[in-house]
Amino acid sequence: MPQPTPDPDPPSAALRRAPVQRRSAQRLARILDACAEVLEETGYEDLSTRAVAGRAGVPIGSVYRFFPNKRAMAEALARRNLDAYADRITARLTAPAHTPLPWRHAVDVVVDEYLAMKRTVPGFALVEFTVPAPSAARQANYEVADRLLALFAGPLGLDAADERLRTAFLVGVETADALLQLAFRTDPAGDPALVTETKLLLRAYLSRYLDGAGAGEG
Repeated sequence: MPQPTPDPDPPSAALRRAPVQRRSAQRLARILDACAEVLEETGYEDLSTRAVAGRAGVPIGSVYRFFPNKRAMAEALARRNLDAYADRITARLTAPAHTPLPWRHAVDVVVDEYLAMKRTVPGFALVEFTVPAPSAARQANYEVADRLLALFAGPLGLDAADERLRTAFLVGVETADALLQLAFRTDPAGDPALVTETKLLLRAYLSRYLDGAGAGEG
């Protein structure tokens, strides 16, 4: 029986007030940029709204206008990370050079873009797609899996509502998450051997669901 999927919160769920005007949206982006930088320097436990306000060059009241506390601010950063991750994957999957798209290449893209963000995006290693809390991480992977399936659906001709596929993508995300965390514990840049094995494992597991989708091989 398919497992029920937690309903993801809307992107603005962590916000007290969603920005309407361009100036307000720019201020929110500056606050989140500052949050990422402070996270990178201090870690989540020592993150504070006051430090973020100082780094962003805004009154602390501007931070509280959007966020009631540091957790909500970090959650908004995590959601921005997920949106950016989806955008990066979409740009790669829709590139003219990969039409029709080999699904094995698509799996590599998913892993490679995660690695690129892990290595280069400020604060990503600490927040990624959710705040540092085991229960929250488990729910976040449901959303990541559904987002990835939705991204694959168009280019590969998949049914994003297929519960069997949703479960398969969730298993893939949970497995890759555990292995890639191990890769970065072993090597600060991500152990290349573990990254390679992660890709091989994902291809082998997903082949029973995706062979025949898109161009099949690649």
